[in-house]
Amino acid sequence: MCIVIVVTATRSIRRYSGAVYDLGLHVMWCSKYRRRVLGGSVATRLHELIEQKAAEKGWEIATLEIAPDHVRVFVRYDPKASASYVANQFKGFTSRVLRSEFPHLKSRMPTLWSSSFFVASAGTLSADAMEKYIDTQWERPGSKKQGGDNS
Repeated sequence: MCIVIVVTATRSIRRYSGAVYDLGLHVMWCSKYRRRVLGGSVATRLHELIEQKAAEKGWEIATLEIAPDHVRVFVRYDPKASASYVANQFKGFTSRVLRSEFPHLKSRMPTLWSSSFFVASAGTLSADAMEKYIDTQWERPGSKKQGGDNS
């Protein structure tokens, strides 16, 4: 069984002092030894905890998938946070709470999560679109520097 929650989100430009941003991050982590312990009430509670941590930090969950042995989250976050900070906030908080509420998770393994995780940044523009924009920015009408002259 796999729980997948998808939220359709339109692009949301966010602001804070000194920055305007739209940052997305795909985060994935696995249970220790890839044990299939994330089902039923554990998965339901894990979903609640991830949403709670995101709300606490001001992040937005766009997609959340809880499989029996891993978790995938697509989260919109702020530029003050690093990718590892985001991943570790979710992992540390959920591990602590789940292991206290579900004692069988303590007895089956030394820690709930593997020490590693996967993160990939994701934006609304593809790499090709961004490259084309950068390569042609001086060719647009009204640009101060036309013809690509660097002097």
